[in-house]
Amino acid sequence: MDKKYNTALVIGGGAFGTSVANLISESFQRVYILVRSSDVFDGINRGENSIYLPGKQLNSNVSAILSFDDLAADQNNIQLIVSGLPTSAIIPFFTKHREEVEKLLIKKAPVVCLSKGIDPDTLELPDDLYFDLFPKFKDSFTFLSGPSFASEIMDKQITLASMAGRSRPVLVQVADMLICPYFKVFLAYDIKGVLLGGALKNILAISGGIIEGLGYNHNTRAAMITRGIAEMLRFGKVFNARPETFYGLSGMGDLILTTTGDLSRNKSFGMELAKGRKAKEIIDSQRSVVEGHKTALAAHRLSQKYEIRARIFNGIYEVLYEDKSPRQIIENLMQLPSKFEID
Repeated sequence: MDKKYNTALVIGGGAFGTSVANLISESFQRVYILVRSSDVFDGINRGENSIYLPGKQLNSNVSAILSFDDLAADQNNIQLIVSGLPTSAIIPFFTKHREEVEKLLIKKAPVVCLSKGIDPDTLELPDDLYFDLFPKFKDSFTFLSGPSFASEIMDKQITLASMAGRSRPVLVQVADMLICPYFKVFLAYDIKGVLLGGALKNILAISGGIIEGLGYNHNTRAAMITRGIAEMLRFGKVFNARPETFYGLSGMGDLILTTTGDLSRNKSFGMELAKGRKAKEIIDSQRSVVEGHKTALAAHRLSQKYEIRARIFNGIYEVLYEDKSPRQIIENLMQLPSKFEID
């Protein structure tokens, strides 16, 4: 089948970045994944990201590069940029490579951001970080979030996601670049809502892992999800996000997936915490980024700064950063006095 578009560049060779690279290879003649590790580079160029997605075969038009220089003549043909970097890597990477990226933005290449986190130091979301770096190109940025495990995208499981941005023409253009028989996006202008849902649900996924790891079952998890959404809405008010966004794919949809599915890194992290392991020990033992870890610190600081009532989020913070017992945190939450549900 003829490919509709020429060349795409994906920055970051983690699981989700790789799965999106393979996804857009359905529409693009050539997809490059810019990576920093030689083992990831070698694996992708053998047809499989054996580090982050072992056993999942990549399409033949996907390949890895180690620098912008490796794009050579194809640099002039890039029609889409996908950033698969964790939130903490946005500023370091794009500050270093601002000139190369701006050249692509000047040629009207839109950007899809896959990051799901909040900067714990500045308390900024990914849109703030990108807009500070590239203030002349705000309309070129879009932000993708929703219930989407990387391995299931590779398996061509039907997946729906939300994508937010400032420009309708750019959103429509990028949606056309992403869509295929097993992947579809719903468009929105509520960037803050989409990003907050994607970031905060990671913390609740850690909570879901702790609950399951401690032996609690469906009743407990359903209670956590329901009250977690209520707390997410309080954060949303601070950022003027639309409440209905949190009940969509990037909020409730992603939250249900990551608190119930067995493929969630954040949930797995929570299950290890329930075994008595310390957060730093778990983080140091793996290469994959657990976005919920740093986001829990950011959410705690936001709740303090804006006086947000967020007992579940702050409970997870206490487990991660104050070495509190997960079981004790749950017992403390249950000892709180009853309130009217809509308060």
